[in-house]
Amino acid sequence: MDFLRPIRRFDRYQQQRRWLAIPVAVIKKMGDDQGGNLAALVAYYAFFSLFPLLLVFLTVLGYVLQGDPSAQHSVQQSVLGQFPIVGQKLNVGTLHGSAIALVIGIATSLYAGLGVTNAAQNAFDRVWAVPYKDRPNFLKARLRGLALLVSLGVLFVVATLASGLVTGGLGHSVAVAVVGVVVSLALNFALYFAMFRLMTPGVPSRDLRVGVVVAGVLWTILQALGGAYIGHVMKGQHGAYAEFGFVIALLVWLHLGAQMTLYAAEINVVLKRQLWPRSLFGPPDSPADQETLRALAKVEERSEQQQVDVEFKH
Repeated sequence: MDFLRPIRRFDRYQQQRRWLAIPVAVIKKMGDDQGGNLAALVAYYAFFSLFPLLLVFLTVLGYVLQGDPSAQHSVQQSVLGQFPIVGQKLNVGTLHGSAIALVIGIATSLYAGLGVTNAAQNAFDRVWAVPYKDRPNFLKARLRGLALLVSLGVLFVVATLASGLVTGGLGHSVAVAVVGVVVSLALNFALYFAMFRLMTPGVPSRDLRVGVVVAGVLWTILQALGGAYIGHVMKGQHGAYAEFGFVIALLVWLHLGAQMTLYAAEINVVLKRQLWPRSLFGPPDSPADQETLRALAKVEERSEQQQVDVEFKH
């Protein structure tokens, strides 16, 4: 009995249907790029970058929001709501400004934040199969990462103001919840557009739209799931169990977010370069298989004098 016959039959079936071939090609390319390892690296740096960045953000807001409890509540509902697991651990009610804390926080957050932006840049370069010789140098990579951090900071400020206007104008009702979701979704679209635009130079913006929409929707869902997890699972925990649960939940949440972001980037690459259909289990005979593997091999070109040629034997 041929146990592989159903697998081969499915492989042929998906190659003949575009609605199934494209998702399969995205999953296949994610495996070719070792996307799980890339996502783990991004999540690792994000774990150490998140707290310094939020510290600096809260310190800056301390100068603006002193003596304004309603504005502080707006921060809790909007900006920190973007990080449901971390936001529960931060006491916004005691925001205050400190010049020394601001200087130290900015220096620390920039050092830590550039780590995660550099990891994200390497991941995007791998996804788009950018050869090492064509990647930005040390200075350009850091400037691009700094631009991304500034963009995210501006978006968070906009989120705070928008949430305050919504809460003040509509009060607490179903309308507030609906508008809050819409505002959060729009913010996530803007966030991912800025990220994809800065991380993938040379690619037209129209070729990034599908990934931006997918990532924005999935990130909004992930935020809601993170808030539900905190509300229903960790709320009754105390002591050491609560602290361990917080760390584990944060790591899982960041890793899922990184994986989701890379899958969205893979969608853009597959659609842009028409890398489907792919063979899941057979030899790389299709043009999409060979183009993907050829580009992946040429990533290793590290000098203008170096040229990698790929040959497929039949």
